[in-house]
Amino acid sequence: MSKIKILVVPSDRTGVGSFRSIDPHIALEKYFPDEFKIDINYDPWKNRDTYWQDFDIVHFHRSMGDWGNCLRLLEDCKKWGVTTIMDLDDYWAPGKDHPAYAMIQEAKLGERIVANLKAAQHITTTTEIFRNEMLQYNKSIELFPNAIDPEKRQFQPRPVESDLIRIGWLGGSSHLSDLEILRGNIHKLNADASLKNKYQMVLCGFDTRGSMTEIDQNTGKQNVRAILPKESVWYKYEQIFTNDYKLVENQSDIDSLLEFKKRKGDGGEFYKRVWTKPITTYATNYNEMDISLAPLKEHTFNRVKSQLKVIEAGFHKKALIAQDFGPYQIDLEHYYNKPKKGAGVSINENGNAFLVKTKRNHSDWYKNVKRLINNPELITEMGEKLYNTVKDTYSTDAVATERRNLYIKLVKEKTEKEQLKVVS
Repeated sequence: MSKIKILVVPSDRTGVGSFRSIDPHIALEKYFPDEFKIDINYDPWKNRDTYWQDFDIVHFHRSMGDWGNCLRLLEDCKKWGVTTIMDLDDYWAPGKDHPAYAMIQEAKLGERIVANLKAAQHITTTTEIFRNEMLQYNKSIELFPNAIDPEKRQFQPRPVESDLIRIGWLGGSSHLSDLEILRGNIHKLNADASLKNKYQMVLCGFDTRGSMTEIDQNTGKQNVRAILPKESVWYKYEQIFTNDYKLVENQSDIDSLLEFKKRKGDGGEFYKRVWTKPITTYATNYNEMDISLAPLKEHTFNRVKSQLKVIEAGFHKKALIAQDFGPYQIDLEHYYNKPKKGAGVSINENGNAFLVKTKRNHSDWYKNVKRLINNPELITEMGEKLYNTVKDTYSTDAVATERRNLYIKLVKEKTEKEQLKVVS
């Protein structure tokens, strides 16, 4: 059998393009070099039709580049006998608290994504939860979770030593409503005299880049300018993590932070700002923390997200405190059993995290962090349990094997259909 030829069309060169398109197919060719030939192309729609017809499978994320051409290309690929697979890892209609909400509404991206969902022959996504959400548009949906390559240096734990318990968060710029959940709890930690000098808050991914569009109300003229540091969402994140800078004891450290210059170790002893890193090294940020936080506001967009924070924390053997909601209910079980009337608290043998119910947001983030600060042996135990949960299921070789099986099956089915046409 000749090699299966696959065209991969990433949505970008980093971020989701790396996790959902580039890395999985590089792994596929790495593990099965005699069975697959991968071509990664960011601008394939500029080629002639004969270029597309040379592939057995076209895999793309959300859209094959130009939204206007995608539906036509999907129809043409079907006509040419090229199998199309659309990958989607985020809900197409984020709420008003998402920073891209206005842009998505104006461009009608949700409608365009749904149109592509209906037109693609097959869909891949991250979780069963999201699969169930999409079944109304397409019945052929396969699961390929985000995966980690343990051979990559950034996913190999190299913890930075510290006498303090480090409580950290690592993420992007669209999580303000999630991190707002922590605001009152950070205040309680800071006000708890028994915890003084025992812990450090760590905010990873700090970034002040970005632009803002200003509209002249009289002329309607638009002006695009770089945002000021205090206009960045990361400044708002930092206000939450420092309890409005009350956690930063020295005024000189506060002044240094508010200069927004890239320095290593900014923040003083009990708060640490870690600046953004490229996709190739971002996960090394987990070496700066002992406890990873994963708050999540309850709505559809978050409910269908992937459990990437669970997977990353697990490969780094970090204790995890997460929202008892959506993607974090897939692999996680609360460390303690639900207490029975008249009985004390017992340990859940399968417990691998602390889960916080939304109705307990006001208190349980603080309580669980405090429990871990005062019982550091629990941090080690929970980190090992989480690692054992994710290490086999979410490794690139395991997911690549599942992807191989699907692609071979799809090509075989297509070949059999073509042979039947010839016979008839």
